[in-house]
Amino acid sequence: MSNDGSKKQFWKRNTSKVPGSIQHVYGAQHPPFDPLLHTNLMKSVSKPQPVAVQPPGKPKKATTFQEFESTTSDAWDMGDDDDELLASAARNLNIEVVMETANKVIENHSRRQEERRQREEEEEEEEVEEEGVAKEEDTEEREGAEQAARVEDGEEQEAEEATPELPSNPELRPYHDSRMVKSLSESEAQFRSPKEDDGERAALQRHQSLPHRPIIPLVARMADQNTSGALVMTEREASRLDKFRQVLAGPNTDLDELRKLSWSGIPRQVRPITWKLLSGYLPANVERRENTLQRKREEYFGFIEQYYDSRNDEHHQDTYRQIHIDIPRTNPLIPLFQQASVQEIFERILFIWAIRHPASGYVQGINDLVTPFFVVYVFEYIEEEVENFDVSSLQEEALRNIEADSFWCMSKLLDGIQDNYTFAQPGIQRKVRALEELVSRIDESVHRHMQQYEVEYLQFAFRWMNNLLMRELPLRCTIRLWDTYQAEPEGFSHFHLYVCAAFLIRWRKEILEEKDFQGLMILLQNLPTMHWGNEEVSVLLAEAYRLKFAFADAPNHYKR
Repeated sequence: MSNDGSKKQFWKRNTSKVPGSIQHVYGAQHPPFDPLLHTNLMKSVSKPQPVAVQPPGKPKKATTFQEFESTTSDAWDMGDDDDELLASAARNLNIEVVMETANKVIENHSRRQEERRQREEEEEEEEVEEEGVAKEEDTEEREGAEQAARVEDGEEQEAEEATPELPSNPELRPYHDSRMVKSLSESEAQFRSPKEDDGERAALQRHQSLPHRPIIPLVARMADQNTSGALVMTEREASRLDKFRQVLAGPNTDLDELRKLSWSGIPRQVRPITWKLLSGYLPANVERRENTLQRKREEYFGFIEQYYDSRNDEHHQDTYRQIHIDIPRTNPLIPLFQQASVQEIFERILFIWAIRHPASGYVQGINDLVTPFFVVYVFEYIEEEVENFDVSSLQEEALRNIEADSFWCMSKLLDGIQDNYTFAQPGIQRKVRALEELVSRIDESVHRHMQQYEVEYLQFAFRWMNNLLMRELPLRCTIRLWDTYQAEPEGFSHFHLYVCAAFLIRWRKEILEEKDFQGLMILLQNLPTMHWGNEEVSVLLAEAYRLKFAFADAPNHYKR
């Protein structure tokens, strides 16, 4: 081998430029420095720094690996450049410039707030003046009409005695003049001070501006947004519920008939038992169900006793750590999933599943797949809304049953799509390629538009396949979607492809309106579905079924 001298010779460079240096890329999370704010910084950086005196001749070059490493910045440096830039800014930034700029920002904000407040006060004063003028004119007209009526009837004295009683009983007022028909609150409003009137008006405006359920945003509500919210079911809903109960009441449930009924949605009252049957968790025979439930629940908690204490072992701690990080991110807008006891349930479910499936282990995205089962099986024990429900109010046995049932049904689902989560996730990659081929057949304009702006299907559809569209739809829509997936043969693995294709084409107009890569990606990753309910999901499923009928059994039409 070569000696030390040859090693130094190896690291000599013939040019002063060092490869591998990367430039800072500024974006929304890393904005560029403001030149006005950092004038002194820019000047100090631009000034030549004092260096050690070197003999005349060529500049000193890196002659050892340590010198080469110290002058080279690479993608593997894990943000060293950012740290150096921030440290440099901290050293050279002029504090006076910072304080002056901060004071200007505060003064501008205060001035704008004061201007806005003055405009609001002026508008309120104008409204009060207009209302006062209108009230005076109305009062004069009403008095004139009353006087005319009394003169015509010749009963002026009797009318004067009866007049004080009119405000206390609005129903007794005359109806021949619409201006005289006023409510008690309108009559009292004439004697209120402007301040009281303004205070009540402001309170009313605040009340009207508040949502009915301020804690739960629209995207996180479980109730269907297309329904009126009435407690009484429609005749059609009652009829469907009766059909489900008739099918479920038999000694041996007809699963084919149950799937036919479930394809169009399952009533909330029978959804828990229907999901358990269609997923294969429960047998069709009624007499065997109780024993099966008891055995499977005991088996799950046996896994807890056997494996859960190993979550902090060296070869399992990475898995548990990732699960522990992902759980709080699961449906963060729904308070139910932010409860500590619910998060502990999810951690146990996901960890035990990962231990029992070493081929894939835990993969980010699987945590989302627990939530629909958990919500549906909570409905088995409550009648109220689930978003704010405190699960600690349930009996311990009910909570254990919900946890075990959610685990087994999630396991049944993942058994059919496990290649989505094995190494390199080959199942997802195949489905994304199939989606691209399908879209190119059913809507070539959308496909060419994506190609024109270099949008790869994998960039947006990977999440659609990995999370089964759960990040694109409200949870209430996911539950309705899964009603059909449970009823459809290979619903989660095969039919989901056609749902994704129909979902993409649903936004055809919006996609074609975007004329650059950034606009397309922002649209496809933030599709406006927060208002969706059962009606929109039903239309989506009908279109997906049409695509499946046209392409699934026609490979010559599907492939080029």
